[in-house]
Amino acid sequence: MKVRFALKTVIAAIALAGTVGAAFAEQLKVGYLPATGHAKFFVAKEQGLFAKEGLDVELAEFQNSADGLNAIIAGKLDTGAFGTTGPIAHLSKGTKLKIIGGVMGGDAALVASAANAGKIKGIADLKGKKVATVRMASGDAVLRGALKDKGLNWKTDLQIFELKNPSAVIEAVKSGQVDVGLVWGPHDLRAEDQGLKVVIHSTDLQRGHPCCRLVITEASAKNPATWEKFLRAMLKAERFAAENKKETIESIAKYVKLDQQLLWRGYYSEYLDQSTDPDAKGVKHFAEVMTNSEFITKAPDLSAGIDASLYEKVLNQLVKENPNDAYWKKLQKDFKRKNA
Repeated sequence: MKVRFALKTVIAAIALAGTVGAAFAEQLKVGYLPATGHAKFFVAKEQGLFAKEGLDVELAEFQNSADGLNAIIAGKLDTGAFGTTGPIAHLSKGTKLKIIGGVMGGDAALVASAANAGKIKGIADLKGKKVATVRMASGDAVLRGALKDKGLNWKTDLQIFELKNPSAVIEAVKSGQVDVGLVWGPHDLRAEDQGLKVVIHSTDLQRGHPCCRLVITEASAKNPATWEKFLRAMLKAERFAAENKKETIESIAKYVKLDQQLLWRGYYSEYLDQSTDPDAKGVKHFAEVMTNSEFITKAPDLSAGIDASLYEKVLNQLVKENPNDAYWKKLQKDFKRKNA
């Protein structure tokens, strides 16, 4: 009886500790797009990396960057990663946001029907065409910048239709309503599986361009300890995903309801940059492209709009904790190159 009572006491204590731990965990609501590029959110959640940092994270799905970013600004989300185009556009209008890291880069593509694919060898061939995009997608801004470089006016030399999500873009191309559609991964692979062809990758147009940036409001930035914990979990998720592919795909599959082989091809793609780095240089160049192509009317003040110090601090901590670990040291070198 004494042994049984002692065992019950231990079990009760463990249960109570778990309850207390959950009660004291800091709660965050994080927005995501159902895309392979947002995998680190899913990995950090499913592999307990947020929890290990004392964070209780609720993930909320959005279909496009514009809606997700508006939710952050309205205080309905604590953070999320909704392209580079949206944050820059809002910063140019004076919205009080801060970019503190990244989730992915590259990974957008133009798709066309098999019949039209042979007619599109490059950006110049889009003159006179109907093009579908998703509003505020990073690839959209890259596309308009590339059109400008080729001497084409995206307002008059072609027709651009902003649709709600990649699925709508794919259907518009398949039905012949548009000639070309711009989507992000793994929807380019989905399009190919449905008979469409990738004609141009966004990284062909703007090499190494950033995509989804981790964004918070200036008010949230007043709690740096929270975001240090968040970035620590994201960095650990980045490493986990690089080294544990099966478990990573299983984590993604809980949030992106597509075939796991497709998810595998999408996440471990040569066109997807999986870095968590803020990439201040890349974001500033992206803003220049948006301004020059008249996507925005005024360049934003990115000296106030980007805070790379939180990421740098967390990365330096990981290096100090693991002085012989080549993975973290490489990211340190990358940080200096991308943010100097």
